[in-house]
Amino acid sequence: MQTQSQPPISSDSEIKKVEIEMEALEKGCPSVTVVVPTYNEEGTIGQVLSELTKIEPKVSPLEIIVVDDGSSDRTKDEVAKFPSVIYIRHQRNMGKGMALKTGLKNGRGKALVIQDADMEYSPTEIPQLVKPILEGRADVVYGSRFIGKRNGMSFSHLVGNVILSKVASLLYQENITDIMTGHKAFSRKVLESLRLKENGFGVEVELTAKVLKNGWKILEIPIGYSYRTHGAAKIRYRDGLGSLLKLLSSTFAEN
Repeated sequence: MQTQSQPPISSDSEIKKVEIEMEALEKGCPSVTVVVPTYNEEGTIGQVLSELTKIEPKVSPLEIIVVDDGSSDRTKDEVAKFPSVIYIRHQRNMGKGMALKTGLKNGRGKALVIQDADMEYSPTEIPQLVKPILEGRADVVYGSRFIGKRNGMSFSHLVGNVILSKVASLLYQENITDIMTGHKAFSRKVLESLRLKENGFGVEVELTAKVLKNGWKILEIPIGYSYRTHGAAKIRYRDGLGSLLKLLSSTFAEN
């Protein structure tokens, strides 16, 4: 007698992911929000958005928010080619931190991801960044270039990243390999617990410091990285020094 085969039993993580997706659909909210802070990135923003639309089947429903931090080039025109993308513009340049705060405040996803607009980080990495969050296995996920594959990172950026990550690891007794990564993902409850103050590049260390001070654990996964081939790098030596000072001060400051 032939018996009817039984459907495979779903794991708890798979069930959790389905529940999150169904809840998001019922409330009209996306599962994932990708925030793209940009400033004068007309050469790459179109490619970033094109790649983001391709990953939507893997992280559906997806919300993409571009925060234009006062660009003076054709960034706005490039974004306009993607009608499903939410475009928010600052009238003047206010810094990456302010752009992130604007995007994260307007994002509705269960998981929120930071994606830089210069194509140093591939949007194809995002599904693996948000997977642990959507499955309920993590609340914060960093894509680390130092346990992944780096291609062309400048010596000064490499040294600065290593120093900042080592200092953060010592201060918070957590093993952080890439505090300045441009690929960070957070659950909504984590972001709602943080009160970000930094407007500039110091927001990267502020995010990490406040996440760890509030008792959240950071899961790092390997990602690829390719040094930018368009435009000019915007992080300078003084930004690195400022980030170090911000990291030290955040250790003793109130949340």
